[in-house]
Amino acid sequence: MKFILDNWMLFLVALSSGALLLWPAVRGAVGGSLTPNAAVQLINQEKAVVIDVCEASEFAAGHVTGAKHIPLAQLANQLPGVVKNKELPVIFVCQSGMRSNSAARIAKGLGYQKAQSLGGGLSSWRAASLPVEKG
Repeated sequence: MKFILDNWMLFLVALSSGALLLWPAVRGAVGGSLTPNAAVQLINQEKAVVIDVCEASEFAAGHVTGAKHIPLAQLANQLPGVVKNKELPVIFVCQSGMRSNSAARIAKGLGYQKAQSLGGGLSSWRAASLPVEKG
């Protein structure tokens, strides 16, 4: 016990570094890990389908160019009709990345093993200066 008390700063540094090492894994579990540039590569090279899971008003205000709209609440029912080929990569997008992360989990449960969530959502897409359309 004396050793711990005498070296409390070493233990603090060890705990802090451990937390910093775990941070990327925790962050990826929360908001998706697909970057906008990686999403563009999937779209161009593997014909990935982009699905926006926002509400209708959010979709009308702006979405990834060419994205199909399926609100998250209707995803399980409508996704098989919109994306028939389960081998294609599917990229889910919402405003911040939270709903799209849920959508990717739902899609994987339906057999879409290449389903991914755009990390940071439409906000990160816009920050990367990628095209957005309205309507």
